[in-house]
Amino acid sequence: MTYPDRFYPVIDSIAWLKRLTALGVGTVQLRAKNLTREEATALVREALLVTRGTATKLVVNDWWQAAIDAGAEHVHLGQEDLAEADVPAIRRAGLTLGLSTHDDDELDAALDHVPDYVALGPIYETTLKVMRFGPQGLDRIRTWKKRIGATPLVAIGGITLERAPAVYASGADVIAVVSDVTANADPDQRVRAWLALAGQAA
Repeated sequence: MTYPDRFYPVIDSIAWLKRLTALGVGTVQLRAKNLTREEATALVREALLVTRGTATKLVVNDWWQAAIDAGAEHVHLGQEDLAEADVPAIRRAGLTLGLSTHDDDELDAALDHVPDYVALGPIYETTLKVMRFGPQGLDRIRTWKKRIGATPLVAIGGITLERAPAVYASGADVIAVVSDVTANADPDQRVRAWLALAGQAA
């Protein structure tokens, strides 16, 4: 499996993207909020310049129109954005599509679109943002993976390097990480440790 990679950081700035690209991270999601479509398109274009010629694949969160406009290859949508997105247009543009899910109804809705991967979260308690759903836990990972079969399953939410082996063992193909990298005292070393662990889990 080459997309998304086993370790999948989610960041909110070009500075973080440059840092992770330099460290050789294979898949990075850019999640920036409160932008106009024009601002989002400019940001995606700048991000694509950063990743061009590197091993890093850029995933654009939510801004599917900007992703198409800028010539991106990968997009990720939450449920709210999925409801408003033109999925056929995304597919016509050749973008891969990852979708967030939190309960059975959302998973059913996601699978109707035949996504390139399904994300499940939060696995553990997270303070990053207010969630409508409580921690999903490892058993839900096992259940989701049985339902989606060969479609890659991305686990996200409250996952640390120390918790990662159990998450992989429960059936997650991919672990998406935010604060365990961005809030770490030594982010570069933390990323290297994640890459090593992901390589062992591959």
